Amino acid sequence: MPNPDRIGVLFICLGNICRSPLAEGVFRGLVREAGLEHAFEIDSAGTSDYHEGELADPRTIAVARRRGIELTSRSRPITVEDIERFDYLVVMDSSNLRDVRRLAASVRPDARIQRLREYDPEAFGDLDVPDPYYGGEKGFVLVQEIVERSCVRLLEHLRAEHGL
Repeated sequence: MPNPDRIGVLFICLGNICRSPLAEGVFRGLVREAGLEHAFEIDSAGTSDYHEGELADPRTIAVARRRGIELTSRSRPITVEDIERFDYLVVMDSSNLRDVRRLAASVRPDARIQRLREYDPEAFGDLDVPDPYYGGEKGFVLVQEIVERSCVRLLEHLRAEHGL
């Protein structure tokens, strides 16, 4: 059951080592800057357990650090309890969307599941955050930019929706 005193936001990608921990870190920083830490519960997870227990990919950590963001979370798979607990399940791509919808269908069919890029003013119809794992540094920088733009708008949306 979602916590009525806090807005729960869970960021989700495949392995929980590149995109979703980055989104968690960026969003956490924006919430902190806005003085709204008391109003949010923020976490990240993966649709797989490939990297369970690992820190974020070193390339993700490096790109985030250059922007002043420290990533400290460890990879974990999404659980049924997450579906029940979080108000917003924010996925990175259409594959994650399908997987999370499948998991939520029997637990909480009314769960708010959406793609992060729905908030990206530069998405231009491409709602998937690309997975940078098999690419070079340029891909990680691109993902950082997408995540930052999207998280700014996501926070604006949540503030307006919840009167913060």
